[in-house]
Amino acid sequence: MGNITFRKEDFIKDDRRYKVEVDKGVGKGVDLIVERETEAGEYEVIQAEIIRSADERVFVAWSEPFNGRVVSDEYKKL
Repeated sequence: MGNITFRKEDFIKDDRRYKVEVDKGVGKGVDLIVERETEAGEYEVIQAEIIRSADERVFVAWSEPFNGRVVSDEYKKL
């Protein structure tokens, strides 16, 4: 799995948070890591909520929209 990037503009607001759909094809057993882009253009790991719906859609939820990406932890196994 390659990086999945998203922008602030991609988020939608539900009743209590913002969320963005990141991919319908992310495997169920894959551990995902969410990184937020900093002002300096670097990425930092955050503990965002990952939501997997019954129809296998995957969302990142956070208190505010941000530019970021989702990566798999598979790179740690290399």
